[in-house]
Amino acid sequence: MKILSLKDVSVSFGEKTVLSNVSFEIKAGEIAAVIGPNGSGKSTLFKAILGLLPFSGSIKINGRGIADELHEIGYVPQYFDFDRTMPITVGELLSFTRRRTAHKESKEICREVRIDQLEDKLIGTLSGGQLQRVLIAQALLKKPKLLLLDEPAAGIDIEGAKAFYELIGHLNREHNLTVMIISHEINTVYEFADQVICLNRNMVCFGPPHTTLDAQTIEKLYGTKMTAHLH
Repeated sequence: MKILSLKDVSVSFGEKTVLSNVSFEIKAGEIAAVIGPNGSGKSTLFKAILGLLPFSGSIKINGRGIADELHEIGYVPQYFDFDRTMPITVGELLSFTRRRTAHKESKEICREVRIDQLEDKLIGTLSGGQLQRVLIAQALLKKPKLLLLDEPAAGIDIEGAKAFYELIGHLNREHNLTVMIISHEINTVYEFADQVICLNRNMVCFGPPHTTLDAQTIEKLYGTKMTAHLH
């Protein structure tokens, strides 16, 4: 079953085209990674899917328009800017989203993403990895069918990033959660994703990473000065 379908999607700011004729389909339960150099339109793609930017072409979620199915999407931004002196706890932050989720389910989500011991902590005291888990829990409280993650491991150390990807894999397997993730970690994408979307303002490639991400594609995507060591 297709959960997300894009056909000939383009986004322009004035006379500048940021995305051009992007088309792909993601099936329910897949993990899809979006890769490409800086300025290639990755975050713009997410904003179009979320209905935050005007676009030409077609974006369908569960076969319907964005306005009808936006509630089925959870989103975790790359950066979460806030005043770290703000006296708000993790539990209070999550309470803004809990209205759609029973208390027992909410507790289970917090346990599953391993933030159940953080609810009384001020959000300004959290590490980068802890904050990302809180934002994921907040997104999951909406009970989404599709989770969008914009470079979620940026600024997290190697061990934290490994634990993060393990968590996303668990949520995908156990809950059949469809995930789209923007990443610069080519080797992680190679092992982690079911599909890879290669962007450089237009579609460079789309398909399973083991058959799509070869040296020629990486060179075409990032330029001749970059080499890839996929394993």
